[in-house]
Amino acid sequence: MGLPFTLRRLARDRRGTAILEFGLAAPVVVLSLAGLIELAMVMFVTSLMEGGIRDASRYGITGYVPAGTTREDQIKKLISDATIGLVDMTTAVIETKVYPSFNDVGKPEPFTDANANGVHDPAEPYTDVNGNGNWDADMGKAGLGGPNDIVLYTLTADWNLLTPLMTPLMGTAGKMRLSTSVAVRNEPF
Repeated sequence: MGLPFTLRRLARDRRGTAILEFGLAAPVVVLSLAGLIELAMVMFVTSLMEGGIRDASRYGITGYVPAGTTREDQIKKLISDATIGLVDMTTAVIETKVYPSFNDVGKPEPFTDANANGVHDPAEPYTDVNGNGNWDADMGKAGLGGPNDIVLYTLTADWNLLTPLMTPLMGTAGKMRLSTSVAVRNEPF
């Protein structure tokens, strides 16, 4: 009964195989499950944010201002209600910009490219669409606009990741930046 017999006998022994297989597979399964839950939460919160910004824009297009509040406060409340407390409204950023048309949303103010380099240089003339006295890479003017104006509503919030396991894949410093927006035309109020 030498060493070859002991090795053959050990190779045929299947006791403990399940625990070894579990030990190899468990970390992968747990990491996958954590990632799946994290991704589901991010998708759920993003969906709530989209619904909230859509509700806010539907309210905003009417121009209605309830007694004792402002349009801005009502918009913030609608978003807060729609996100059911999962978005921290004290740190969330709600931005509204007014544009001349849907085609102008997110576009820079027009300028004359005198040196044909494709970028606006300080000496080049431009049309100050938003009236702030400076050339801007986005011609939108802050505000909720007036009748028939095009308004872009944007909501940006940081989502605290549930586990640090997903931070290298989904965010930085334990947070993931979520953003949603919608462009609408105000009613002729």
